[in-house]
Amino acid sequence: MAKRAKTKTPEQLDAYRAKRDPAKSPEPSGERAGSGGNDNRFVVHEHHARRLHWDLRLEHDGVLLSFALPRGVPEDPSENRLAVHTEDHPIEYLDFHGTIPKGEYGAGEMTIWDRGTYEPEKLEENKLVVRLNGERVRGRYALFQTRGDDWMIHRMDPPDPEREPLPQRIEPMKATLAELPSGDAGWGFEIKWDGVRAIAYCEPGHVRLESRNLREITSQYPEVGRIREAIGGDTVILDGELVAFDDDGRPSFQRLQRRMHVASESEVRRRMGETPVTYVIFDLLYADGKVLFERSYERRRELLESLALEGESWQTPAYHRGDGAALQQASRKQGLEGILAKRLASPYRPGKRSREWLKVKNVRSQEVVIGGWLPGKGRREGELGALVVGYYDDGALRYAGKVGTGFAAADLRLLRERLEPLCVEESPFEGRQPPQGTNFVKPELVAQVEFAEWTSAGTLRHASYEGLRDDKPPADVVRERPVEA
Repeated sequence: MAKRAKTKTPEQLDAYRAKRDPAKSPEPSGERAGSGGNDNRFVVHEHHARRLHWDLRLEHDGVLLSFALPRGVPEDPSENRLAVHTEDHPIEYLDFHGTIPKGEYGAGEMTIWDRGTYEPEKLEENKLVVRLNGERVRGRYALFQTRGDDWMIHRMDPPDPEREPLPQRIEPMKATLAELPSGDAGWGFEIKWDGVRAIAYCEPGHVRLESRNLREITSQYPEVGRIREAIGGDTVILDGELVAFDDDGRPSFQRLQRRMHVASESEVRRRMGETPVTYVIFDLLYADGKVLFERSYERRRELLESLALEGESWQTPAYHRGDGAALQQASRKQGLEGILAKRLASPYRPGKRSREWLKVKNVRSQEVVIGGWLPGKGRREGELGALVVGYYDDGALRYAGKVGTGFAAADLRLLRERLEPLCVEESPFEGRQPPQGTNFVKPELVAQVEFAEWTSAGTLRHASYEGLRDDKPPADVVRERPVEA
């Protein structure tokens, strides 16, 4: 930061003017400098340029000292955030908001995110200490130069005592398999999306996605990360489902498989174009500095809908109060997996499977643990013929039958790649055993299957493979039995 004269002249805004064409951009021209007086005003702009960021501007000697903040203003002294020192801006920028045209410097929408006054404690060439008194930001902040032209911004005050810390690593609440509740009073109903559950931790300029087994999956779904543009400067935690839609607009878990097991960034980008994924949002767990676990489902949905999160790769479908039977019938006609019934008064219970949330399925499906495989015969000779699967009961893996249909060529290749390193000599099953000739594996992979019914012997009849589930620990796979609502 250059040392400043006491009075500003238009020449000291040359850097600002050189980057802008007043005939094309609605921004203040910068031809008229400020008077040199200080009212110690500040403004924070939310700037949807090529990359979303926030611009902090402090009135000083007739201009605005300006810093671009890619992650916004920090709320906690435990973290420092990058602050990019940019050219001084004219004083009229305190009130500017609008859209800078495409092709111009800083193109994109700019809105006023916060404004107020500040108390200067230290204004030096390489360090500023100020107390911000804004509508959203209040407290002591230091901006300091680290090396070269790099700057950081640090909150010096303790966090706002009214603000609750952002929870981390939330295991999603789970629903219990059941029939439709006999009465609709007190229940809300949603479509059951056939995808992968994901919690989205959204902070200014940053989004992190975690699966239900707490594994970070952000890099697998980069299109969903753009939701940070819609959320802007808010900090929220969302609960939803990552869904791939088929050509008829129905959720397809099989199609989602094309995105679930990809590691390289280049391959993710390629498949993103072929198989786009949508984040379907149905709950809000943190907002406005408050943890919302104890709020009712009805209130959480109300707050969620106020965010108006609708975009190319995310959506917030409405839920239905009552009319569960009608929604189930409509979902069945559309070939969907089923519906969810949630008590309107239910809190959010992380990691718990509750009867306050019920899943009502149109088709029978079950997660199973792969304990082995059988060689193929006929046209599948030399390939995998069937999976040998089970579920856990009191800590023991119980044999649940074979899955021999539903495989695409890509599924067979992926399964062989994943199963071969897991081969073992001894059976992982306890009690009833699979057929002779089974190649046993460590029970580390979980698959999803559809089936006709359970036999009296406790095995799946006519089971068809849907895909692998990397988002669920094998030990959590149990035989699902419908309960009374």
